[in-house]
Amino acid sequence: MPVTKRVIDAAAGRIPADLVFKNVNVINVFSEEVCPADVAVIEGVIAGVGSYSGKKEIDCTDKFLCPGFIDAHVHIESSLAAPFEFARAVTASGTTTVIADPHEIVNVCGARAVEYLLSATDGLPLNVYLMLPSSVPATPFETNGADFTAADMAPFLPHPRVLGLGEVMCYPAVTAGDSVVLEKLSQTWRAGKRADGHAPGLTGGALQAYAAAGITTEHECTTFAEAAEKLRAGFAVLVREGSAAKNLSVLVNGLLDSDLPTDRFLFCTDDKHLDDIAREGHIRWNIRQAIRLGMKPIAAIRMATWNAAREYGLRDVGAVAPGFRADLVLLDSLKQITVREVYKDGVPVAERFRGLSAAPVPPELLGSVRFAPITPDRLALPVSGPAHVIEMVPYQIATRHLIEEVPTENGLFRPNAVYTKLCVIERHGKNGNIAVCPLKGYGITGGAIATSVAHDSHNVIAAGDNDADIVLAVNHLRAIGGGYVLAAGGRIEGAVPLRVGGLMSDAPWEAVRDEAGAILEKAKAMGIPYPIDPFTSLSFLALPVIPELRLTDQGLFDVVKFAPV
Repeated sequence: MPVTKRVIDAAAGRIPADLVFKNVNVINVFSEEVCPADVAVIEGVIAGVGSYSGKKEIDCTDKFLCPGFIDAHVHIESSLAAPFEFARAVTASGTTTVIADPHEIVNVCGARAVEYLLSATDGLPLNVYLMLPSSVPATPFETNGADFTAADMAPFLPHPRVLGLGEVMCYPAVTAGDSVVLEKLSQTWRAGKRADGHAPGLTGGALQAYAAAGITTEHECTTFAEAAEKLRAGFAVLVREGSAAKNLSVLVNGLLDSDLPTDRFLFCTDDKHLDDIAREGHIRWNIRQAIRLGMKPIAAIRMATWNAAREYGLRDVGAVAPGFRADLVLLDSLKQITVREVYKDGVPVAERFRGLSAAPVPPELLGSVRFAPITPDRLALPVSGPAHVIEMVPYQIATRHLIEEVPTENGLFRPNAVYTKLCVIERHGKNGNIAVCPLKGYGITGGAIATSVAHDSHNVIAAGDNDADIVLAVNHLRAIGGGYVLAAGGRIEGAVPLRVGGLMSDAPWEAVRDEAGAILEKAKAMGIPYPIDPFTSLSFLALPVIPELRLTDQGLFDVVKFAPV
């Protein structure tokens, strides 16, 4: 932020500050100390930490003041809320900065979606930085809505809120030296920007090759051994705790049992639903859980603030110190991370939102769910002998590749309480592809769920134990323009319309949360086991860059072999 004489005068005590937090316990992320002091704020900037007076003073005796929290990697679209409503939801629990990768909606709508995200996040009481999608489509083995090439990237790279290239998911292409991805990386370096990683399970020489390409972060570590190897190779490790992928416990416990430093470990959510955000908080939950596992509170807060700011080159956020933005969280309890008030640029976030309204949604981002009505015969799956089966892994987005006998009737796969029918339907109006396979571990009985949220190409994905309800859910999804639909016993039991790219709603986030929560509870009551999120876990089953087995609109895909089955 630009320096002004008034900030310097207030820091020197020559003029009163606009706001002073009196007698507060300051979380110093540089020294990792709790330092009792006054914190002076003027023009939205922290002028000084010491002894100050101000036009407005808040007595903060026994309270703690820490920097606003930073989500180092998130897809706004995965919250189901458009940017304005997403900002309202996450700032309430202390998140004041996010590093967002819009590859979900860019896979549907292309460069126009980047323009929308930049416009819709301008001036919000939330610092939103973007990483440009690197892998659109993620692989050539699926059908998406639009491409996003190096030429498409170029106009956005100079933007001050564009920090670089988003998670480079096509890691086999990187390690093979593919010219298309290397051009995107080279273009990023020439612009003085950075690149995020996404390389689950990559190890040895392949990991070294991936690091040699200049990629510097990783958020897909599911074991501490993997995190340690990637840390040693130069990666910052993003400790993820979202609605489906929950890696925090194993990584934090590994850190606590090791002698490795925490300064290159950051927190992220990646994908987190509104009901979880409302119940747990956003990055605040990561901090609290790390403390619960035994991490020192200041170390956990540092991972959520200064570590992330430093890694992404954000010079004016992440600390309670002179010259930093007054993005602050006032806590009643350090151990529980009980948020009392959140300030953006020195003003309570609730006040900052007053008078603001959401940016209009461009027409090009609406009406993106385009496919012909589905009939039951399109979902038939002939089976003769052992079949390839996707098995879900509790608390993870990774899957297992099984080959085993599945129930049949008249030579066709017949789902039951153990084996669900999984379907992916191309929804961008390009080819009408439909693919079907058995799914183990989802467990839904007496109905079906269908959604247009299916990473990363976001075709329609549906799972159920009978064709009639699958067809009903899918066709209703088409009628409402995308979203989530639950069908049971030949009736629609609930729906969440997501008309923005088939991924987000522009309705108030509380309404979206309530609608989604209602059908979530109904879905859980239909046999889906607790460790599986009925929505988020389902949406990842079409992502062909997470091991081991996935289903795209083009058929089953073996991620380990990186080839169709």
